Parts: sequence; C-alpha cells; structure tokens
Amino acid sequence: MSKSCKGLATELVKCLTESDCVKVENRSIRECAGEKSPSIPSECVGLRETYFNCKRGQVDMRARIRGNKGY
Repeated sequence: MSKSCKGLATELVKCLTESDCVKVENRSIRECAGEKSPSIPSECVGLRETYFNCKRGQVDMRARIRGNKGY
C-alpha cells in the first residue's frame, strides 16, 4: 500500500518541473507544490489534490481495509 501513490508522485513532479514556476521563476519543486500560484497549470493542481487524497487514504482506517485506490 505504500507504493500505491508512487505513480501520482512521479506525475506531479514531472508536471511541476515543466511548469513556469520552476523554469521561469527558478524556484524549487517543493515551493511550487506548496502554494497556489497562477504560473502552475490546472492539471498540476489537480494532480496535487489527487496525490493528497491518495496519501490521506493511506491513513484512513476504512480505506486501509478496502485498499487504497491508487494510480
């Protein structure tokens, strides 16, 4: 279950490295992922929310019984 969010994490990192926040503003991926900036595309924001829900599902006991939805 610990690897169920790994695909989302790699897609999120890939999306953020191609965004203007990292390329133009020369900020780190962690800084760009942590805030809502207009230079981040909407697909990266959607991936971030999906990744957050995936990680939260690992902690939720009801989801642990059924298994995490994953990627």
